[in-house]
Amino acid sequence: MPERVQKIAGAVAELTKEKLGSVSRVAAATKMLALNAKIEAARAGEAGRGFGVVAQEVSSVASTVQDLSAQLDAELAPLVAELEQLGEQLVWHVRGTRLSDLALHVIDLIDRNLYERSCDVRWWATDSAVVEACAEPTPETTAYASERLATILGSYTVYLDLWIADRHGRVIASGRPEAYPGVLGADVSGEPWFRDAIATSDGTEFAVVDVATNQRLRGATVATYSTAVRKAGREDGEVIGALGIFFDFAPQAHGIVTSMDLTPEDAARTRVMLVDHRLTVIAASDGAGLLTERIDLRRDGGRERGVFQRPGGAMVGYALTLGYETYAGLGWYGVIEQRPPASA
Repeated sequence: MPERVQKIAGAVAELTKEKLGSVSRVAAATKMLALNAKIEAARAGEAGRGFGVVAQEVSSVASTVQDLSAQLDAELAPLVAELEQLGEQLVWHVRGTRLSDLALHVIDLIDRNLYERSCDVRWWATDSAVVEACAEPTPETTAYASERLATILGSYTVYLDLWIADRHGRVIASGRPEAYPGVLGADVSGEPWFRDAIATSDGTEFAVVDVATNQRLRGATVATYSTAVRKAGREDGEVIGALGIFFDFAPQAHGIVTSMDLTPEDAARTRVMLVDHRLTVIAASDGAGLLTERIDLRRDGGRERGVFQRPGGAMVGYALTLGYETYAGLGWYGVIEQRPPASA
């Protein structure tokens, strides 16, 4: 619809210019004919005097028409230009609003997904097998905890692995020891997910670190959520260990940024992205720039949602996370960048 309005405005401008030009040319031709008639009347002498008067009137009418044409052109020109501008502004507004809406949809999808991860880690940290392994880390309790983690992974396929660390930061159980043999016994005491988990004030809290690659998980890109394991699984219990869960971020996020409802033509010129609080690309529909590219959002006045145009004509819509339920979000943005159509 907005593109049609813009086309109609352009057509009106072109038609107005064409018709005013036609009127002006007719007036000029009429004046020329009147001039020729006056010349011929003069040659005819007394017999052509009456015809000369008619020729003079025709010339006067032609001049009046030409003047009116010029005035009409002068008065219509700014109105037609304003109509064209309004058409362009309407197209900008509608396209920009759609891109911003899509960006909000993208970030909402990932927030809903990550909300579940925050629930998972707090729930599983109270599992009796997890609690017992941290309270009494014997070969039997840790082996059973690993079995329990493996069972969870069998149902929750979005995770690469789940780790239990004792209070000193040594991994005592994992869900996939055969797939990731370097995990059991690893010292993770210096890793942010462990430190932040131990620092939580009670069982309602969780920790999350920036999306990053994890070398113990074969360099996979993960979103890591963690929380403290507490004595007897109580919310206010003493911290006796930590649970870390490693969300297989790359394929899950790629599925979201490539799921937008776009026509094939629009999809070919559109890049859908997720960027973190540092404005680093963490997911992109074209797979480019992951964890290396930073996006300039031009958030005028710190706006949480907006649209702007880059040099070259690409339009960018963005939206800040709103969070979901009890999940406040991580300061991420959904970003949609769309190049102008080839015919534009």
